[in-house]
Amino acid sequence: MSVTGPRLQPTLFERSRPGRGGGKIPHPPKDALDRIPPAHRRSEPPALPELNEPEVVRHYVNLSHLNFAVDTGFYPLGSCTMKFNPKLNEWAARLRGFAELHPMVPDQVAQGTLQLLHDLESALAEISGMRAVTLQPAAGAQGELTGILMIRAYHRSRGDFERMDVLVPDSSHGTNPATASMAGFRTITIPSAADGGVDIAAFTSALGPTTAAVMITNPSTLGLFETRIGELLDAVREAGALAYMDGANLNAILGRFKPGEAGFDVMHFNVHKTFSTPHGGGGPGAGPVGVGERLVPFLPAPRVLRDEDGSYRLERTGERPTSIGRLRSFVGNTGVLVRAYAYILAHGATGLREVTDDAVLAANYLKHRLRDAFDIPYDRACKHEFVASASTIKKDTGVRTLDIAKRLIDFGYHPPTIYFPLIVDEGMLIEPTETESLEMLDAFADTLIAIADEARTDPEMVRSAPHTSPVGRLDEAMAARQPNLRWRPMRGAEMPCPD
Repeated sequence: MSVTGPRLQPTLFERSRPGRGGGKIPHPPKDALDRIPPAHRRSEPPALPELNEPEVVRHYVNLSHLNFAVDTGFYPLGSCTMKFNPKLNEWAARLRGFAELHPMVPDQVAQGTLQLLHDLESALAEISGMRAVTLQPAAGAQGELTGILMIRAYHRSRGDFERMDVLVPDSSHGTNPATASMAGFRTITIPSAADGGVDIAAFTSALGPTTAAVMITNPSTLGLFETRIGELLDAVREAGALAYMDGANLNAILGRFKPGEAGFDVMHFNVHKTFSTPHGGGGPGAGPVGVGERLVPFLPAPRVLRDEDGSYRLERTGERPTSIGRLRSFVGNTGVLVRAYAYILAHGATGLREVTDDAVLAANYLKHRLRDAFDIPYDRACKHEFVASASTIKKDTGVRTLDIAKRLIDFGYHPPTIYFPLIVDEGMLIEPTETESLEMLDAFADTLIAIADEARTDPEMVRSAPHTSPVGRLDEAMAARQPNLRWRPMRGAEMPCPD
């Protein structure tokens, strides 16, 4: 009997049989244990499962079929850009010259990789309108920290130690205030205006001689472009502060808006969102950072340089004393950067503009389809994602956004991001991306509309979902506070009653 359900199947421990498997491993010398000091020997053999190879392979293949992935279905996570990406990029990242290159080899042996990194920096600088780019940060959050540390170094280089405040809109990514705090700054939250943009009056009143920087996500996590961005940036410059742009939503503005030309001093790129390598799953990622002229001296070291003879090399230790130093071990997650480079070359300038145009069109189309079934708190043209709310449904039926998300699983869809941004009650942040077909968008919209109708006619069906997944509704609070990550055999009263 299995207590895990038919689709999950028994664990490897439950399938284990004594003496099965392990025949392909060479037998150790007879005196192998005698060579190990007695204090370091086990008192009994490790309780490892014993299976043959086909059983192990089938077990893990079955588990992989239970996973949801971009290659298996629509993944509308807002603020994450979970889009399908060309498999050609995977091939490029696995080329031996990139995948098997040791990071400590001399520059002469790594010319191909160094040239790719140098050219990728140039491409990202052109796309963003920035003066220079570092590829070193390992992810977007570390890219944020890189940007804020450079801002701190800039102010300190000028002897301006009084600037300790960072202004962050309440619609920002949660990592923004955390990043500012890690760098030793105070965070001041700026409220949103009724239209979802930054409240100009609150923003300008908070600016002053102690303001070090402003962190703005543009487009914001509400899926809205900041229409007053010119006015905001002018005020930042007048106050002597620097402007940081969170580039997590870059695929909404490719080829249409260059943050550096608009007046931003620094921004990070989530290349694993915008330029291949689907975001999520714990990594790997990459978070390059672009800077304007004032911050170039403070870029992390080492940078990739091109010498006069056309060869490429890494900066030498101490070559640029103003650098904030290393942010990680080497120059970045190269596999992710190779995918990004392949993506950019394949699309070109025209293709990247089309990425943005299609992403924006898909989001606005899907929002229009859902406007009669859900609340749309900011009903103006969105960019690549939008916020819908189930607040009226909850008020009328008691069905919450969480319930709707669980019910989507029954129809084979991964739920969108829920309860984010925090300023929207019962919110769902939906990002269809530019890679989904019209038929897929219509099918998803039809399903959400059907669930909204079901919430009013059969609310218990929605509240008790999911019904077709390997496991039903879980206690999410308990799972977060007391995670059970280790299998143990049941004993005594834990054993289930016989059938």
